[in-house]
Order: sequence, then C-alpha cells, then structure tokens
Amino acid sequence: MNKTLRALLGATALLTLAGVASAETTITVATVNNGDMIRMQGLMDDFYAKNPDIKVEWVTLEENVLRQKVTTDIATKGGQYDVLTIGTYEVPIWGKQGWLVGLNDLPEAWDKADLLPAIAGGLTVDGELYAAPFYGESSMVMYRKDLMDAAGLKMPDAPTWADIKTAAAAMTDKSKEQYGICLRGKAGWGENMAFLTAMANSFGARWFDMDWKAQFDSPEWKNTLTFYLDMMNESGPKGAANNGFNENLTLFQQGKCGMWIDATVAASFVTNPADSTVADKVGFALAPDTGLGKRGNWLWAWSLAIPSSSKKQEIAKDFVSWATSKGYTELVAEKEGWANVPPGTRTSLYENQAYLDAAPFAKMTLDSINSADPQNPTVQEVPYTGVQFVAIPEFAGFATQVGQQFSDALAGNQTAEQALAAAQSLTTEEMEAAGY
Repeated sequence: MNKTLRALLGATALLTLAGVASAETTITVATVNNGDMIRMQGLMDDFYAKNPDIKVEWVTLEENVLRQKVTTDIATKGGQYDVLTIGTYEVPIWGKQGWLVGLNDLPEAWDKADLLPAIAGGLTVDGELYAAPFYGESSMVMYRKDLMDAAGLKMPDAPTWADIKTAAAAMTDKSKEQYGICLRGKAGWGENMAFLTAMANSFGARWFDMDWKAQFDSPEWKNTLTFYLDMMNESGPKGAANNGFNENLTLFQQGKCGMWIDATVAASFVTNPADSTVADKVGFALAPDTGLGKRGNWLWAWSLAIPSSSKKQEIAKDFVSWATSKGYTELVAEKEGWANVPPGTRTSLYENQAYLDAAPFAKMTLDSINSADPQNPTVQEVPYTGVQFVAIPEFAGFATQVGQQFSDALAGNQTAEQALAAAQSLTTEEMEAAGY
C-alpha cells in the first residue's frame, strides 16, 4: 500500500455502497447535495435530449459522506462511480497518482481556454486538466456600508489588514451586540485553517519550506496568529472559537457583524432580503494584504472528474462536458435566471452583461478569484500547490489538529506562542511519520 493510499484511507472511514446499475448506457454520478447540484438533476431532460442512449444514476450525498465514499472507492480502484464531484484539494493529489482521467481532449466547443486561469490552474497537473469546474469561489470582505459611514471611514477596494483592524475597532459596540469583525474560529482544515492559511499567505508565512520543514516557528506565523487573536478579542463576537461559515453567516444576516471575510459565494446570501436584515447595506472589497504581494483570499472549486477505474470513460466525458459547458450556464439562466447560474469558472460569464446586471458582486468575485494563484500561493517559494490548503494527502489530518490549537488560543485556553509551538511539533511529527 503506497503512502498516498495509506494517508487517505487513514483519515477516511472505510464505507461501501450498494451495487450500482451496470447497464451499458448507464453512468453513475456521485455528487454533493448542494443547491447547484440538485438543480442540475432537475435539468437532465436537456442532457437526455442530446444523449438519448445515455442514462445517469445519481448518488447524492452530504459533503463529508461524499468525501468518505469517493476517496475509498478511488483509492481502492472500486469502480463504483463514473463521475465524481470533488474539490480543488483532491484533484492535484489524485491526478498525480494516476487515479483520474485527463480531460484535455474534451470537445473543442467546450472551450478549455475560456476557463478562468486561477481555477484551471488548481485542477491541472503537468499541463493536464484532471477535473472540469462546475462552480468556483474565492473569499473577500463583506462589510456594512452604513456602519463604515457612521464611523467616518471608507473601505478601500483593496484594503490592508491594518485598514481592517482599524475599521473593526471603530464599528464595534459590544453593548449592542455589534461586532466589527466576524471570522472563522471553529477548528478544521476546511474551517478556521482555510481562513488562517490564506491569511498567513498574505503575511509572508507558509506551511513548509522547500525541504518540507514545518514553519510555525517563523516570525511570519507569529505575526499572523497574534494579529488575528488581537483583532478578534478586541472586535469579534463572543464564542468566536465555535463559529464557522454558517454561524458567521447567521450573525452577519442578523446585523451583528460590521465585516465578514469569507467565501465569495456568500455574497448572494447576505444581499438576499428574504434572509438578510442588512441586504441593502452590504459592500464588497478584496481580501486584505500587508503589501507583500499576496492577498488573504483562498481558491476553491467543486468540479467533475472521471476516475480511471471507470469502464465508461468516454460516456462519462459526454456528461462532464455537458454539465460544465457554456450551454449549461445558458440553460440555467433560461430556467432559473442569471443570478442562479454556477459562478466562478469561465471568463465569458464575467463578460456577459446580463449576468453582471443580476449579480452586483460579480466583479469583486472575479477579481478575488484571479488574485489567487494555487501554483505560487505564498510570498516565499514552497514545494506544494494549493492556496488555503497543502495538496498532500496527509494535510486534512494534521491541519485539523493545528486548527484545534488555534481555536483553543482564540478561546483563551492557551497563548499564541503555545499554539504555534504545538502546531510546529505535531506537524513535524506527522510529516516525519509520513516519510517527508
């Protein structure tokens, strides 16, 4: 058993799925149960009209369960699925292992050149595209324009972290449960560590040097974590160590956050008057920087990939090219309206005036995505790809442990220095055990 397989299965519950259809023209698609994917299942008449001899069987799962099942299946070459919905973290790992089918040969009309370079870069290994992006996102500042005005401040389109800290303090009135800044504190590689890794990039920090030595004992990481803790203690909500994306979304929609730095996909939620009490008061800005050339924003895409264990690879490509095409975007716009099309994957969408009119946050989303570079995520040179993660199979395990240390520091259970020392020790131990 190779190192990648051990790491993946070590962090993933070994689950099996009942037998799937094996008809000659049936492909099985494993996907996450989010709104965009559910919507696609409701639009399959279009696919069937164009491909009358292909049928699709769906396996629709909650995100964590999906990861368990597809990771187990692909690592053991189970062959249960013909199309997988996977994230930007998995693609470079699995592509390097030869577990995914290359997609450079999708039809010319699919237009690979139209993909946003930052999104395509995170899905490419040695020049080969290994997954077709269904929707993409970065992160950005969402802020209350009314509270900024009341504080006598103006948010720059491209703020520094110093700008953010100043504004957060000015907008905070804890007696009114009004907090200047809401940020992720909940432990997890995809929760607080997604935010803090991206933030650290902008402070000049990195997970590893070119020899794969952990860097939490560097001054750059100390500056990152100290700044984060100081700002959150001064201007953040109570219980922030328990808050992830959903908790902060609720706080912002309730009018309790002056600023929130998180996923660009949240822009449509905070500006929806049906859900947000501050829908008409929200402005957007790029994630902050410190003047070193990197902003504190991440990069993610939910993408469709074909496992090399599939026996129906060419049919699977027909489905993938349909579901991630410009034609599919137009289909969603026709049926559901431009505001509901999958965002963040294609240049042409951001040149479409109908979409720009329907999504006033579109330009800031695009600028945020374009400013992230998964091939060169940090100020200094690193041996890994990935912006808010390190694209190695061991990362999900030890990064969650690091996230627990930093969450404990936010809760006041230990100092920044203690949390960083623990992060350095446990990361070093895990990397040495893995043979780096």
